[in-house]
Amino acid sequence: MLRATLKSLLARKVRLVLSGLAVVLGVMFVAGSFVLTDTLGRSFDSVFSDAYAATDVNVAAKPKIAVNEFEGEQLANPLPATTLDAVRQVPGVAEATGVVATDGARLIGSNGKVVTSFGPPQLGENWTGENELLKLREGRAPTAENEIVVNVGLAKAAKVKVGDRVGVLVDLAPKQEFTLVGVFGFSGDRDSLGGLNEVAFTTPVAQRLMLGAPNVFTNISIRAQDGVDQAVLRDRVAAAVGDGYEVKTGKQLSADSSAGLKEGLAFFNQILLGFAGVALLVGTFLILNTFSIIVAQRTRELALMRAIGASGKQVIRSVLVEALAIGLVASVLGLGAGIGVGALLAYAFGQFGGGGLELAGVGVPPIAVISSFAVGILITVVAALIPAVRASRIPPIAAMQDVATPDRPLTKLTVAGAVVSVLGAGLLTLGLTGAAGDAILGTILGGVLLAFIGVALLTPVISRPVVALLGRIFSWSVPGKLGRLNSGRNPRRTAITAAALMIGIALVTGVTIILDSAKSSISGLAEDTISADLVISGAQSGPRPPTFDEAVLDRAAALPGVKAVAGFWGDMALVNGQREYVNATSDVPAMRDIYRVKATAGSVDSLTTDQVLVDADTARKLNLTVGSTVPVQLSRGEPHTYTVSGVYAPSELYGGFLLPREATKDFAIPRPSQGYLQLDSGATVAQVLPKVESLLADSPEVSVADRASFIKQQTGQFDTLLRMIQILLALAILIAVLGIVNTLALSVLERTRELGLLRAIGLNRAGTMWMVTVEAVVISVFGALLGMAVGTGLGAAVVRALRDDGITDLVLPWAQLGVLIALAAVVGVVAAVLPAIRAARINVLGAIAHE
Repeated sequence: MLRATLKSLLARKVRLVLSGLAVVLGVMFVAGSFVLTDTLGRSFDSVFSDAYAATDVNVAAKPKIAVNEFEGEQLANPLPATTLDAVRQVPGVAEATGVVATDGARLIGSNGKVVTSFGPPQLGENWTGENELLKLREGRAPTAENEIVVNVGLAKAAKVKVGDRVGVLVDLAPKQEFTLVGVFGFSGDRDSLGGLNEVAFTTPVAQRLMLGAPNVFTNISIRAQDGVDQAVLRDRVAAAVGDGYEVKTGKQLSADSSAGLKEGLAFFNQILLGFAGVALLVGTFLILNTFSIIVAQRTRELALMRAIGASGKQVIRSVLVEALAIGLVASVLGLGAGIGVGALLAYAFGQFGGGGLELAGVGVPPIAVISSFAVGILITVVAALIPAVRASRIPPIAAMQDVATPDRPLTKLTVAGAVVSVLGAGLLTLGLTGAAGDAILGTILGGVLLAFIGVALLTPVISRPVVALLGRIFSWSVPGKLGRLNSGRNPRRTAITAAALMIGIALVTGVTIILDSAKSSISGLAEDTISADLVISGAQSGPRPPTFDEAVLDRAAALPGVKAVAGFWGDMALVNGQREYVNATSDVPAMRDIYRVKATAGSVDSLTTDQVLVDADTARKLNLTVGSTVPVQLSRGEPHTYTVSGVYAPSELYGGFLLPREATKDFAIPRPSQGYLQLDSGATVAQVLPKVESLLADSPEVSVADRASFIKQQTGQFDTLLRMIQILLALAILIAVLGIVNTLALSVLERTRELGLLRAIGLNRAGTMWMVTVEAVVISVFGALLGMAVGTGLGAAVVRALRDDGITDLVLPWAQLGVLIALAAVVGVVAAVLPAIRAARINVLGAIAHE
């Protein structure tokens, strides 16, 4: 029986390829996700290992506010020079160097634009000399206050050279001008270390510009004397400096720094695996359909096996062995493809997202291999199980007659689909209403999965009337009528093929509706809430928002035609010991008018240096009223106690604590990130905008725009997110297209004799191709329509659940839905090409004699 199965498998190589291709693509996504994160993880390990190779022990002051990778950059708490003196006296210390190194030094390139970073920090540091890791490539070290050196990677990106006058932006001072006197690189002929942009000043200048005070450092790098263990020296230094400091060995510091970035990689990996799951779900439908057709085609073969003594269990094993072989081959190919895709994505990340990250070499972690084979084989075998059981029930007598596949009743399938759909709807309701507690995400995902399965089970009963209706569009010719009848002759097969496409289209439709609705709601809310005529802001490309000189606000307020100006700052703070995001404004009355803020208690007309405003929801949560006092610890300075002077009605666009302008000196970034301008009734945007632009000449990261342009810029991130999701979901749609190709190809094989008879009675080759194409287009358009219906329902449900969060507009993207229908028709035509050509080339006499 095993030999017969393997011979049957090898005799149908095309069937093997078509069946396994869906699994290959799904496994490729899974393996590629693990290869990518493993490669990047080891690359970061290597970067930080090199960065701290010359450090045996490191001393840093504990930060005022702990910030993780998802919240932005953590601000270093400066330590005094006296700590450096104390460290140098510790036994076993060979050398102790005070280091200034903090994010926020942005070099202005030769084109007048700031060199940006999409991940790695832009360090401003003090030049501490060359070592085994760092060497000057050109020029010399900075010695004067107006001199800097930069790393080679930054010099290339900025297109500057030694001797040039360059501008540098920092958070604690206006734009600075320097002479570039040197360019440095790293061992191994590297232009940068992990894509970092580094600007090195003299130590006094670095302290003033990056830390805001003389004789302070971000950390102390210590070299141990020969024979002194790192851990021993760490303990000695920790005892000498006392509490309030983090003392770590170089190995600890490297591991901790890498672990923070790996946390973000793990999150990214979960996203990729989610899309891999979608691809595999679609692939499951394809494999199920494939084996259903295969079993139907092998009815006589399997019946003969039963007639000569094969048991039902042997028949099941025969089909499952074939599935196992396909799953094994597909897993091997998928793993190989995944390694290639993972390496390609890692390279792309290193070149673009990582700013030139030196890759540690592509690695294949055990989890990639294990998951590839587990997923590939399991999916294939499970998908083949139902057809295998069906094959075992073929009666031996079927071998003695010309058997047609019976059209079984759809009652049980319809009932099962209704039950599963109701369960899915119930889980979605629990998740979207927040009734699932801490399991909200899992409940929603489970509800979506059951909803898809339920609709797929209901698809056969839906397909009959819909397919018949769609087919009438092509019924103006005999081949068109035949294609329509073929697409509806086996509802189960048509349903499974269409269901695979339905999942991809449904997800694209649902996500599009959600993001377009959010974009429309936020745009409408901003139009109704913000009464500013002009807005100063920039596009944020990393953890730090673009900022501008605070003096611009006062100068803008003095311009003719400007009625009011309100600048905004933001920071993470500890309020009553709890982490809260806080804001500050330069002009409370202007902010009140521009944002139409209304007081619910107290006053929102002004703030003294010791007062704070809070929205009503936050006040209720923290049990605050007018007159309550709250201690606030900002990123810099000491805790300050504020008195609540007013409570205001919250909005979806603003909320939380609002601090006075004086507090911004202790913010992590003590420069405004946004400025809102209201104009006098007689002034126009065209008159005032150029004057404000001239004030921003030294702030190339930001620009000024009218309100409509600002809102469009802020909501543009939804379009970017949508494009990324559509690209990732394209794989699921590609697998569904393969499903249509597969179904048609196997269907052509199944109908060989029928096609021969049709050719014999006058159907020409063009008519045969048109018949197959009509069948493909009807199935494809039906799947798209079904997907759009399901996606619209899911998207509308999510939008409705987000109503209390400000997503009030339900936007149906009619134009995109129309494009999807057109694309579905094109997909059908493309999918029909190979099967149609094969059908047209059938030898008429051979086909009539075909068994």
